[in-house]
Amino acid sequence: MSQHQRTPIPTTQRCRLTPKPKVSISPQPAKTHRNTGMGASQSIQTKPEFRKPGPGAKPSQEVYIAVMGATGSGKTSFINMASSSALRVGSGLMSCTDAVQTSEPFWLENRLVRLIDTPGFDDTAKTDTEVLTMTAAFLSSMYRRGVMLSGVIYIHRISDIRMGGTSTRNFKLFRGLCGETMLRNAVIVTNMWGEVALDVGEAREEELTSQDDFFKPVLERGAQLKRHDNTPASADVIVGCVASKKPRALRIQRELVDDRKVITETTAGAELGRELHEQAMKFKEKRRRLQDEMDEAIRQKDEQAREELEQATAELNQEMLRIQTDSEQLASSYADDKARLKKRQQDLKTAAQQESERQAAEHKRRMADIDDRLRCTRESGSTETMQLAARLRRLQRQQAEPARRQPRRGLWDDFLDFLSAGQRYSE
Repeated sequence: MSQHQRTPIPTTQRCRLTPKPKVSISPQPAKTHRNTGMGASQSIQTKPEFRKPGPGAKPSQEVYIAVMGATGSGKTSFINMASSSALRVGSGLMSCTDAVQTSEPFWLENRLVRLIDTPGFDDTAKTDTEVLTMTAAFLSSMYRRGVMLSGVIYIHRISDIRMGGTSTRNFKLFRGLCGETMLRNAVIVTNMWGEVALDVGEAREEELTSQDDFFKPVLERGAQLKRHDNTPASADVIVGCVASKKPRALRIQRELVDDRKVITETTAGAELGRELHEQAMKFKEKRRRLQDEMDEAIRQKDEQAREELEQATAELNQEMLRIQTDSEQLASSYADDKARLKKRQQDLKTAAQQESERQAAEHKRRMADIDDRLRCTRESGSTETMQLAARLRRLQRQQAEPARRQPRRGLWDDFLDFLSAGQRYSE
C-alpha cells in the first residue's frame, strides 16, 4: 500500500433534498461493467432512504465540488452514487459527458452539497480545446457570482496498465486548472479496483505516488489519496474529505476573472497550446518520413506500397489540420462559450422576472375579486363575509411577507438546475 494512503474517516450522514428510492452496490456475482467502475462481483440493489439533515444544517451555505478525470474513469458513476443523481453514464471509454453538468443537491454532515461533472480532456465527442473552453467558461461564471469550490476530486483508473500520453495530459491540465493553492482541497481517487488483482493495483498505486511527474508532487502539496471501492460509504468518505474545506478559487478562475487574462495566457491554456504544438511537430516529422518512404516506393515502382503511403499521408494531414484548427480556435471558443452562458443566464433572469410579475398580478386579481365579493355581502353579516375577510387578510399577509411563503431562489440556483436536467447551455 502507498505511503500516501490515508486512514478512512468514519462514514457520514447524508440525504437528498427529496428522499426517494436510491441504488447502491452490494456483493453479488455479476458481470464487470467498465463504464460504471463496478468490479466483477458487484451489482445494483435498492438503497433505503436517507435521514433528514440535523438541526445544525445550513442550506444557504451550499458546497460545490468539481469532479475531474479522463473519459471512462468513472466520474459520472461516482457522482451518481454519491448524490443519488441520474446523470447519463457513457459506455466503456466512450464519453457521455459532453457538457458540464451538476448533480442533485444532497446532505452530507449537515452541508448541502452539489457535485460538478466535467468532461475529460480525451473526450470522444469533443476536442481538448472545446473541453477546456467549456469548463473554463463555466468555472469563471461561477467565480464572477461569488461562488467558489470547496474542493476538487480527480478520478484515475487503477486498471490502466501505464500512464500514457493521454493520462499525463489530463493530469497536467488538471493541475493547470487548479493551481498549487487549491491542491490542499483536492482528493486524488483511484477507481475500478474490481478490475485488477489487489497486489497489481497496489503496485500501480505505489508507482503513481512515486513519480515526480504524476501524483507525488500533488500529494506533497497537501492533496489526499483515497481509494473508491464502488460503495456509497466509500463515496461519502471521499466527498467528506473536501466538503468541510474552506472554499477557494481555482487558478483558472483567478487568471480569467481577477487577472483578466485571455484563455491562451492561462496556465491551462498555455499547457494545452504546448501540447498541441508538440503534437503538430511530431506529425510533421512523421509526414516527412512517410514522404521519404513514398519516394522510395516510386523509385522501386511499388504501386501497392505507394497507395498505402498516400492513404496514410492523407489521414495524417487530416489530423494535422484538426490540431491546427484546435490551436487557432482556443480563444474564440472560450468567448463563444462565455457568451452562451451569459445569454442563458439572462434568459433565466427574464423568465424569473416574468413569472414573478405573473404571480403578483394573479395575487392582486384574487384580492380584488374577494374585495368585490365582500362589498356585496358586507351588509348581511353572514358567515361568508367573515370567511372572505379572513381570506383577504391571509392574502395581504402573504403579499407583505413573500419570503416566509416560499424561499427565494437565486439565478445561479436556477442555472444549476437547468444544467442538472441534462440540457446543454449551448442550445
